[in-house]
Amino acid sequence: MEPLLLWIQSNPWASAGIFLLTFFIIVFIRDISQKSHTIQHNFPVVGHLRYFLEMIGPELRQYWVANDKEERPFDRTERSWIYATAKGQNNNFGFGTTEIQYEPGYPIIKHRAFPFPESKAFIYNNDPSCIPSLKVIGEWRKRKFPYRPKSIINISAMSFGSLGKNAILSLNRGARDSGAYHNTGEGGLSNYHKEGADVMWQLGTGYFGARDDSGKFSLEKLVRKVEANPCIKLIEIKLSQGAKPGKGGILPAMKVNAEIAQIRQVPIGKDCISPNSHNEFSTVEGLIDFIEKIADATGLPVGIKSAVGELEFWDELSNQIKKKGKGPDFITIDGGEGGTGAAPLTYADHVSLPFKIGFQRVYTLFQKKGISKQIVWIGSGKLGFPDRAVVAIAMGCDLIHIAREAMISIGCIQAQKCHTDHCPAGVATQNKWLQAGVDPELKGKRAAKYIQGFRKELLSLAHSCGYEHPLQFNGQDIEISLGMNRYQPLEELLGYKRDPVHFTKFEDYTNFPQRPAKLTQ
Repeated sequence: MEPLLLWIQSNPWASAGIFLLTFFIIVFIRDISQKSHTIQHNFPVVGHLRYFLEMIGPELRQYWVANDKEERPFDRTERSWIYATAKGQNNNFGFGTTEIQYEPGYPIIKHRAFPFPESKAFIYNNDPSCIPSLKVIGEWRKRKFPYRPKSIINISAMSFGSLGKNAILSLNRGARDSGAYHNTGEGGLSNYHKEGADVMWQLGTGYFGARDDSGKFSLEKLVRKVEANPCIKLIEIKLSQGAKPGKGGILPAMKVNAEIAQIRQVPIGKDCISPNSHNEFSTVEGLIDFIEKIADATGLPVGIKSAVGELEFWDELSNQIKKKGKGPDFITIDGGEGGTGAAPLTYADHVSLPFKIGFQRVYTLFQKKGISKQIVWIGSGKLGFPDRAVVAIAMGCDLIHIAREAMISIGCIQAQKCHTDHCPAGVATQNKWLQAGVDPELKGKRAAKYIQGFRKELLSLAHSCGYEHPLQFNGQDIEISLGMNRYQPLEELLGYKRDPVHFTKFEDYTNFPQRPAKLTQ
């Protein structure tokens, strides 16, 4: 031992090596024990490189790779805004816009010379960002337990399975603390959806959580689950989604662990591929009957989610709703630009219309038949930014669903490895080591701050345009660039005016009816 110490003392390189080794061991221990930074936890020591490269990223991209507007599906400035908002940091930008404002399709929101005074803004439950829904879902069709969302910004469908348990816990806590509701995704309700947020239970073609031993839909099981979980306020029947419309959900075998297999009632370690169509109905009349059967049995509002392709379905659906006075309480239109999980490339890139086109076509059909006011319209598909939400609202949306942006708020770095089970941020994986980097307590607070920050800026935009509530926006408040120094009001481009909203003052929309614990009451 003594000769070794003498050699180390006489050899400066050996001393330096031991110092570095000790340093790296300390950093390693610190990284795996801290909970603030997922990448550092999951990739101790080397994970620090990510933050260094991120710090010098703008310079590297500017001179060597790409600028801040070229990354896809979310560019660097968009992700930076989400990260900063979620962390409660400064989310402002300096030195003016980097956008090309004369580029065709670019939206401009028209402010008023005399804005709505923010000093007069109503504050509900000590949350200055609160934006309640102006519509009560299920009121029109007189459901037993109608529901008014406390927030017009809510978390979209992302299943436990596609996302890890810590990610689901984080999102549910974020929804709870911000007053939003949380869509389960077609994977069904798990214990991780029960942290206190209101829940929209999504039923896909696999009927996970409401299926019998043969895999068919069971109304009895659905009613029992709703009865046992008062957090379930809404049920959404998924016809299709933006990432892979006309194709069932895909959960790769490596993600199907024992817990997920038990929840979904599928084999462990095998691909969980949902059917591409429902076996409970195959016609529009069958769909309406299915909706009414669930609504009658549970008393809850029931709606549908779909991407938009051919319009014959929507034409027949609107005709049947008008004829029968029955049907969905809400319709979620998903854009082809959406998607959080696994999907074939061609489906992700080329199947289903983008949100703005799809929504415009469907909303126009319903409006022409005089039934658009009966529906609560929900927009989904890359709408997790205030400016995009304003456009969607001006088109006719009553509520906004956000998915990938919510994932980014809890640490997603857009690695695009959701389908591999190797998500480095620990969000879209079932790998226990990687998931451990997502601390639900911390990430839940960030998800809440993102939603609250989103709403705060959305309210600010409304005030700048002279409105107290964002749902007062209409197509005349936005102009769209046509190129060549020409702009045209959104309303004229759409060819319709959104249904006028009934709004008096904020206080009048803060009554939130709650379903009792027992459906029989």
